Amino acid sequence: MKITQALQAEHVVFHNLFDYVERVAPRLRTLAEVRALAGLLESLIEVHGKVEDRLLVEPLEPSLHQLGHHENFHDEHDEIDRSLAAIQTARQVAPARHALVRVVVLARRHFDKEERIVFPMAEKILSAKTLLHLGERWVAERKDLVA
Repeated sequence: MKITQALQAEHVVFHNLFDYVERVAPRLRTLAEVRALAGLLESLIEVHGKVEDRLLVEPLEPSLHQLGHHENFHDEHDEIDRSLAAIQTARQVAPARHALVRVVVLARRHFDKEERIVFPMAEKILSAKTLLHLGERWVAERKDLVA
């Protein structure tokens, strides 16, 4: 499996999780509920982001710089992190819920850019052998996380 296929599959799971968060967020009544859901998102996004950066973005950095997207992608990661942090420090449920939905909107927008720009760029720039090798590394890292 190519790294782009593996990461795209993870994105599908995230989009389903984002749908769920958007559906239940209006019904969350306590800060604990909002923070728990935000914590789940944060842990999943963190692992996904680290793997994606290391295995796909780093090999493409020169091309991303050339297109002017490098800083943009990092800024988006920072904005998602700030919104997640705002949830943990919120004192009222309504702002925490708003920040949770904001995380979903930001993450969807970021994932969309990756799917439209980064994945096709990887398919064009990296060889099939490299994409498969990176996919094997993704599988190995996932096995290490489970073990």
